[in-house]
Amino acid sequence: MDWLERVAKLRQWTSNDVRAPHKPLLLLYALGSYQRDADGELRYSAVEEELKRLLEEYGPSHPTTPAYPFHHLVSDGVWEVRTDQGPGSPGSGVRVLRSSGAAGRLAPELRAALRKEPALLGRLARVLLDFHFPPSLHTDLCEAVGLDLELADTEDVRGGGRERAARRQRDRRMRELVLTAYEFQCAFCGYDGMLGASTVGLEAAHVRWWAHDGPDEVDNGLCLCSLHHKLFDKGVLGLGEGHHVLVSRRFVGRSEASRQHVLALAGRPVLGPQAGIPPVADRHRQWHTEQVFHGEPRESASSPSTG
Repeated sequence: MDWLERVAKLRQWTSNDVRAPHKPLLLLYALGSYQRDADGELRYSAVEEELKRLLEEYGPSHPTTPAYPFHHLVSDGVWEVRTDQGPGSPGSGVRVLRSSGAAGRLAPELRAALRKEPALLGRLARVLLDFHFPPSLHTDLCEAVGLDLELADTEDVRGGGRERAARRQRDRRMRELVLTAYEFQCAFCGYDGMLGASTVGLEAAHVRWWAHDGPDEVDNGLCLCSLHHKLFDKGVLGLGEGHHVLVSRRFVGRSEASRQHVLALAGRPVLGPQAGIPPVADRHRQWHTEQVFHGEPRESASSPSTG
């Protein structure tokens, strides 16, 4: 059985490009749990709050529940659920999952494959991360689910031909084209640091995530400093109509640094791109606003009513 292919093709609910990372998040959490305790189970009532926090931080901005993937991941053949009455999931309702003592873990065949080939764990995690989340979030996400990729990477995770074939190939020119388009400065704050003749702390950010069919094209990119790239991918920052910076009302920062480097960006016009190069396409900007940006934007930092 090709577990990499199976994990790459998890069945997910889709509608109008809405992100649905519920199953990938649960499976990453389960892989982290397996790494710590190969024989352990995840009782729904015990892990519900932690899974909720994962969905709130890395899932879509609208409210959702971990009960959905806890039940439906069984159909992908990588997960099993049993209750106090025996094998089988009782359904996707929160109350019945709690009251029945529902507990889940990786499917027996997958656990056997991991025992036979321990490095498979790292490769599965890489597929989930690459297919569903931008690279800027990979380290934080692994920490959040308790997954140690360095421990898991006991052989080349870019190994097998089938795994490489399952991945879209990135355009290596993307970074150079985007940084050049924005004249090697952060489009949000203007940072333009150099170390000798090389830029430092500047990155090419995908507006529509590459993992969600975002193209490696300049009109889907922004040159951002490392801080603002991370905040953009976490939904703290966004792009508004007219290419102004959005800052989420859900973001709270009390220090002068937070006010200066984040809150003060609200309503600020994006810097760049240079003349003759297309700005971020509306379709990509809108995707990010609907699928990544959290909540409502703050008023412009220059507004008298801004607190």
